[in-house]
Amino acid sequence: MVHELSAESKKDPLSLSELNNKYQNTFFLYGSKTKREIALTFDDAPDNIFTPQILDILKQKGVKATFFVVGYRIEEHPDIFKRIIREGHALGNHSYNHANFSKLSDSEFRNQIIKTDNIIKQYTGYIPRMIRPPYGNINEEQLQWLKLHNKKIVNWNIDSLDWKGLDEDQVASNVLLHVKPGAIILQHSGTGTGGDLSGTVKSLPKIIDELNKEKYHLVTIPKLLNIPAK
Repeated sequence: MVHELSAESKKDPLSLSELNNKYQNTFFLYGSKTKREIALTFDDAPDNIFTPQILDILKQKGVKATFFVVGYRIEEHPDIFKRIIREGHALGNHSYNHANFSKLSDSEFRNQIIKTDNIIKQYTGYIPRMIRPPYGNINEEQLQWLKLHNKKIVNWNIDSLDWKGLDEDQVASNVLLHVKPGAIILQHSGTGTGGDLSGTVKSLPKIIDELNKEKYHLVTIPKLLNIPAK
C-alpha cells in the first residue's frame, strides 16, 4: 500500500523533534516522566565479542534490556541471537545492514525492514513491533509507511556515545549525569572490525548499580512505553 505525502510535508521536512511531536503515538524519544522507569537499549547486536559479555552482566544483575538487532549479524551469529531471546530481552529491528534510511529509495528502505523482520521471525515466531533507525535518521514518508504497518519508532534521549570507543568512566558519566525518569539510554552491544566497546562492558555494572541506588526501575521498551512487543 503506497501512502502519499501531503504537499505540506513534501515542502517542509520535519526535524526528529518535530516528528516526535507530530507522531506521539508512533515515534518515541523517551517514556513517561512521572514514573521512575528507565530503559537500557543496545544497538547493533549480535556480535560474538561484546554481546555475550553484556548478556552476562544483565543476567547477573537480573535486568531485562532491549536489543535493536541487525539482520546480517543475526545470520552470522544465530546462537548469540538465540541467547538474547532465551534470556527474555525485548527485540527491535535495526535494519539489515545498518543502512542510513535517509539515503535510501522507498524500495531499499522497505527491504531493509521486511528482510530483517523475516529473519527475526524465523527465530522468534513473530515480527517485532519496534524499529530503531540506524543513526536515528528517518524521514516523514518512511515514518508514515511504518505507522501504516503498526510499527513503533524508538530513538533515545540519552546517548552514551560508547561507539566512539570511550573508556568506562566516560561512558558511565555520559549516562548517569543526564539520567531522568522515562529515559531511553542508547548503548551498543555490537561493533565492526576494530571497534571497541570495552568501555560499555566495564561501565554497565556501575550504571545498573547507580540507577538501582537511585530507585529507578530498569525495564524493557515495551514496558516503558506501554506498547506491544509484537
